[in-house]
Amino acid sequence: MNKDLTMDAAAAARHARYGKLPERIRFEDMATEVEAGPSGGVKAVYNPEGAWKYHSCLALDLGL
Repeated sequence: MNKDLTMDAAAAARHARYGKLPERIRFEDMATEVEAGPSGGVKAVYNPEGAWKYHSCLALDLGL
């Protein structure tokens, strides 16, 4: 009988701590709107010497 009382006390403690869900967060509070500029915040500068870093080449992938 003491074991049942201990289990009930543990269950009551869990229910007191985790018994309800947290308050709902509105979508407006999660999202922020920021106006982007015409470039999107990225400067598009072409670098011919570094262009190979961003393009995949099948011959290079195969080691030819």
